[in-house]
Formats: sequence, structure tokens, C-alpha cells
Amino acid sequence: MAESTTLFAEVGETTLNDIRSVLLAAAEAASAETLPLFRSRLDIDNKLTSGYDPVTEADRGAEKAIREVIAKTFPDHAIIGEEWDDKLTGSHFAWIIDPVDGTRAFVSGVPVWGTLIGVTYNGRAIAGLMAQPFTGETYLASHGRAELIHKGQSTPLIASDATRLGLSTLFTTTPALFTGPGQRAGFDALEEEVQLSRYGTDCYAYCLLAAGHVDLIVEPRMNTYDIAALVPIIENAGGVVATWDGERPESGGDIIAAATPELMEAALEVMRRHLPA
Repeated sequence: MAESTTLFAEVGETTLNDIRSVLLAAAEAASAETLPLFRSRLDIDNKLTSGYDPVTEADRGAEKAIREVIAKTFPDHAIIGEEWDDKLTGSHFAWIIDPVDGTRAFVSGVPVWGTLIGVTYNGRAIAGLMAQPFTGETYLASHGRAELIHKGQSTPLIASDATRLGLSTLFTTTPALFTGPGQRAGFDALEEEVQLSRYGTDCYAYCLLAAGHVDLIVEPRMNTYDIAALVPIIENAGGVVATWDGERPESGGDIIAAATPELMEAALEVMRRHLPA
């Protein structure tokens, strides 16, 4: 908490207020691109020559709209996005964008995708947003607080107090992603220890963790734009998030998020029995 307070003091209240306003405005601009195309017959491109990584005009249009909103207030800030080239400026600030996190859900008509926009200062996430325009939910972290904004009402986000694997709920996108040495065995062992496991909710699961409905999330090979926006939402709600080897998660990698440090350590202890030393 002391480290975050120091970061906020360096950034300044005025800039923090502007960041919050831009996050909300950028999410609104993105929804104008995504929502009309959701559950419509739209063209889908595949980014991969082998496998399937879909991208649509909703992804591209939403990221462009977000970038335009950011540039009006913070023209010198860096921007890192999934669909367009990075804008590297040398600024201490970087905006990290995934315009449609969960494109597979988007093209399948399942409303668990979301627009992710995170802000880092010297590499540390200080603010973030996940907006789901179909449900009208916005999960927002700013000024050291996390909140759910829905139908004009703001509700504080508070992670659960779960510390025992046997009473916890575990989420991941799909076990099929655990392809590294020992990863699938480690996940399978963890899944046997928890009370309930569910798959396939992408960024939405992390927000449910911040809201106290999910206790644990484990996922491999995440990119910075998959996780940076979610880090402050989880941490400001009292949860914890890190890489499997205990490093800061803003740059991505193998990620674990948990309601409490005790639950995170218990989960990692199970998985480490199967992972390479």
C-alpha cells in the first residue's frame, strides 16, 4: 500500500482524475464500435496460419476509437495495443489496450468478453478498466479504489477471504492452454483440490474475483494487454496477482490471481510439484 501511495503522489491528483475520466470516455467510445456488432453476422479474420486466433472489425475499430480518446488528453503517453502498432514515446505513462478481450466469446455471442484499458506508470499498473457494454457493467480501478459501475450506481469491489483450496472456486480459460512442461499435470492436480472449477470467461473471471464471486484464477502465457488493466482492479479490491514465480504481472506471462496471499501460495504449492524446478 505504501508503494502505491508513493506512486499516486508522484503522478498527482489532477492527472489521476484525468486518467479516470479518459478511461470511462474511452470505454464509451469502444462500446459504440463493439456493441452494434455483437451477435451480428460479421466477417472474422484469423491471425494464425496454424490454429485459430480470431479478429474482427469490432477489435480494430474499438482500439482505434480508444487511441483517439487517449490522444486528446495525453498525446505524449505511450500506447500499447493488441491490434495496431505500439506508440512508444519515452513517457513514464503507458496505456495498454485489449479492445475485445475474449474475441472467441464475442464471435460466439457469449457476453463474457470485455474491453480492457490499463494505465502503467514506470511499468506499474496504477489504473484499469474492464467494460462489458452488453451487460452494462464497468469494473474500474483508480485512486487506489476498485468499483463496479452499473446502471449509474457504484459498488465497491471486495475480494473474498478464501484461504483454503477445498472451499474455493477456480477459473481458467481452458486447460488446453497448459502445454508447457508439467503445466497440465499441475493444473489438473490443482483442479482436484478445489471445490469448483469453471472455464471460458476470459477477463470477466478476474473481475468476478475482485467482486468476491471467484477465488482463484490460473492461466499460462498471457500477454501484457490481457492482464495489465486487471491488475489494479484485483489489487485494489484486496486480491493478489502475480506470475507463477512471484514476479509483478503487468508484462504478462504465466499468471495466477487469488483472493488472498494464503490461497495463492496454497495453489502454487500444488502446481510446483509438477512444474520443472
